[in-house]
Amino acid sequence: MSAGHASHSEKPLPKVTTIGVYESDEETFFQALLDAGVDTFVDLRQRRGLRGARYAFANSRRLQARLAELRIRYIHRKDLAPTTAIRQRQKEADKAAKIPRRQRKRLSPVFVETFRQEILGDFEPHSLLDDLPPDAEVITLFCVEREPAACHRSLVADVLEKDLGLEVEHLLP
Repeated sequence: MSAGHASHSEKPLPKVTTIGVYESDEETFFQALLDAGVDTFVDLRQRRGLRGARYAFANSRRLQARLAELRIRYIHRKDLAPTTAIRQRQKEADKAAKIPRRQRKRLSPVFVETFRQEILGDFEPHSLLDDLPPDAEVITLFCVEREPAACHRSLVADVLEKDLGLEVEHLLP
């Protein structure tokens, strides 16, 4: 990290982790956050609910309540979520490739390009840092897909790593 990065703000730059919820259970998911030392949870979902009992712990209210018990702060950055139209493009690409969504290992090129243009085109990485509490040391970027490369959170993490020199680790509970 260069001194130029630190000069934007007086606070030290945090480590960035990413995490998804699919294929994990409640205990494993929260333990992964604790093991990584996460103190600030950044929810990158447009819609913050999941169907079914298996992942009910990741529905917004339950999730925020559990994070509060663990003393992990919660921030929602809907501006960094793919729009319904962008998600639809991925759905169409998955269908054309005959890949069930939860078996996808990578985002389609059309999703990546559209997300970068429409969402990340106006994203100022320091705006995320400015949203963080001054003592944030380890943040996690959250969405649902298990595989980072199959989820937009990896695209946001890439920008933070490349533009700000932040260390990124992908958690796979």
